[in-house]
Parts: sequence; C-alpha cells; structure tokens
Amino acid sequence: MPESSADSTFRSVDAPDARSFGERFPWVIFWVALFVRIAYMTLAHTYHMRTHWDHFEFGYEMGRIARSLVEGYGFASPFWGHTGPTAWVPPLYPWLLAGVFKVCGIYTPLAAWTILAINSIFGAFTIPAIWRIAMRCFNRKVAVWAAWIWALYPAAMQYDVKWVWTMSLTCFLFMWVWVLTLKMRGTGEPGVEPAANATPGRWALFAVLWVLIALSNPSLCLFLPVNGLWILWGSPQWKKQLAYGVMAAVIFTAGLAPWTYRNYLVFHHFVPLRSDFGVELDLGDGVGATGQLMEYNHPFESPIQFRLYKKMGEYKYSKWRGSIAKKLIAEKPVRFLKLCLVRFFFYWAGVTHPSNDKWWVELGRSLNFQFTSVVGLLGLALALRRKVPARALYAWAFALLPLIYYAVTVHARFRHSLEPLITILGVYLFQAAEKSWKVRWFSRD
Repeated sequence: MPESSADSTFRSVDAPDARSFGERFPWVIFWVALFVRIAYMTLAHTYHMRTHWDHFEFGYEMGRIARSLVEGYGFASPFWGHTGPTAWVPPLYPWLLAGVFKVCGIYTPLAAWTILAINSIFGAFTIPAIWRIAMRCFNRKVAVWAAWIWALYPAAMQYDVKWVWTMSLTCFLFMWVWVLTLKMRGTGEPGVEPAANATPGRWALFAVLWVLIALSNPSLCLFLPVNGLWILWGSPQWKKQLAYGVMAAVIFTAGLAPWTYRNYLVFHHFVPLRSDFGVELDLGDGVGATGQLMEYNHPFESPIQFRLYKKMGEYKYSKWRGSIAKKLIAEKPVRFLKLCLVRFFFYWAGVTHPSNDKWWVELGRSLNFQFTSVVGLLGLALALRRKVPARALYAWAFALLPLIYYAVTVHARFRHSLEPLITILGVYLFQAAEKSWKVRWFSRD
C-alpha cells in the first residue's frame, strides 16, 4: 500500500535523514555564539564583580576555595577566613578557577574576564554537541534550529557570561557524553546493530567523561546507570559489551578514588564527592521550609551558623544539620511530600525571587521559563508517541536529573544541563506542528 502524504511528511521529521547524517557541523554557528558571548560579557562589563563581602560574589564558595589553593592553604576555607579543609563543593571548577587566579591574579577584573571567557567557550562548544544529538535523533532542520537557538537565546547564554560557577562546564560535559552515547549505540546510523560502535576505547572515554561530570556536579550521576545500561540494551554481543561496561565502571571508580581518598584523609570519614548534603537538606526541608532554599540560615549569610560550622568542623556540622532535617522528614512525611511537590512546580515553572526589576520583567522571565518547559515536555511526549530514536534516553533524563532537586532545593540554574535537550525537543515539537499544518492545509482538496 502506498504511504500517505501525511505519513511521509511526519517520517521526515521523526527519523534521521541518512543522506544528511554525514554532514559536517556548520561552524559559523559556533563562531557567532562565541563572539556574541564574549562581546556581551566585555561590553556589558559583566566581568566587573562586586567587591563587597571581600569579593565573595566572585565565585562564592568556589572563589574562596580557588583563592585558598593559590595562597597555599589547599582545597579549604569556602567561607570566611581559614577554616580548614573542605569538600563543600565538587573540585573540578575550583581547580579551573584557581588556575585562572594563578595566572591573572586573585579576584582581579582580568581573572573575571578570563573565567567568563572560558565559560563562553564551554557554552559555544556545547552547540556542536546539540547539533550531533539532533542530527542522530531527528533531522538537519531540527539540528540547525536547536543550534542557533542555543547560540543566540539570552536565557541559554546567561550562565556563560554572568556566573562564575560550574553550569557551563557541566552542561558541556553532559552534552558530549550524550553524543558519545548515541555514537556507541549506533543511533541514527541505518543498519548498525545496537552497541556495535561501543569499542573499548569509547567505553574508556565514556568513563572519563563521567568522572569529570561527577567532579563538576555529582547530582547528574543519577543518570549514569541508565546511561550505561541503555548502551548495552539489545546488543547481540552483550557478553563482550558487558565486559567493556565493567571496565568502564572500574575506570570511573579509579578516577574518583584520589579525591575520595583525600577526603578520607582530611575528614577521617567516607566522603565520596562533597560534604554539604546535610546542610542543603536542612536548608530545604528544615524548620521553616517553604520549598525554597533558606539562604538566611546558610553559613555564608548567618554569623551564628558560620560560628557553628567553624567550631564543629565541616563534616560534623553537615551531619548534625542533616540529622535535624531527616528527623523532621521522618516525623512529618506529608509535609516533606508537599515541599517536594512545591519544588517540582518551581523546577518546571520557575522560582520566584526578590528583585529590583519591575513586575512585568519578572512576569516575562517566568512566562519564558514556563514556555520552554511546556514545549520541551510536549516534545518529549510526541517523541515517545512517535518512537523517535533514543526516546527512552530522553525520558530517563527528564525523570532522573531533577530528582535530587525535588527533594532538597531548586533553582533555575540547576536545570541548565537539561536545557539543551529541552531545546531540541521543543524545536522538534514545532517542526512536527509545522508539517502537520502543511499536510492538513494542502490536503483539503
């Protein structure tokens, strides 16, 4: 039976185009994105960091730790003064920032410009990954639109040009592990068996990328088991691939071992990646919790909490605050569930925050955030319905990446690593809607 015009039209949107799969990434998008980011950061003077609180807003805890590293005190002192070794934040970005401080000076405008330029490079290099993901799962049109949106959309570039924090680096790493995953699975390559491209070298690279992600933002590691199993699923050579997967697990464990061992030496307890979970849990679910982070009770804002942190030591202080939160959660599970639902709403609808902006500016920001959430989720639903390649991987990413934030705390920046996938699926939704409209319009006769 000949296929209908509607079927053939939708197929062009839902399935990767084998003829265009081998096309090279249009690097003009990358160069435009990098130029726009660095130009905005330079001309808008976003690298001029406020100096109050002894430059604390220059990287916050990460800036303090980077300064401690350069001054010879080691990975330590995330707040005020010299308070000893820390694992308050994961180490990758503070190490990078310390390198910038070493070359450009501590808390100097040149250091600020340099680290934001590096963030911009990470943001721009995320675009070729977005292109490759969209090309493998959808088609060239989706890839082009998603790449240009990420290149020029202000909300996508804000963390590159304003924030001295880890979002741009983590997003860059996460998108490239997605590219590697699709390559290993053979997604978008007609006639290639599942995991046929999963060579030992690629499994090793997969492990190394996940080590870097774990040292940048450990929360994303919730996705790691699913990521590895998805590569293995359906492989006709599953025994060999399982052996490669075990090898990758060993490399991943070995890659994190030095940092974990260092934490054991300084804390005399097992702290695999970071030590602040108990504090964050109390700030999100402790007495007085409303669903937003109670920053007023954070050691960097509360003198009382900072004195307790300094007196008890980081590990004991975090365990103590965590025990308070866990006790309250156990006593009032319904309250905890309600807080989780509030954070679920904030994650997808946007977190309200005090601002000097006019009310309509805040409204516009919220509507923009909500719009991207709606189109991304609808795009995911459509991808699942039409069984596009890698649909299960998208679904697991949407399900797993927000989980820790639902339980603890939420902020718009916590969603940044998921935003490229939201962008791709949102573009796919509109491309599918455009095709659907054209089919209905031209099929009226």
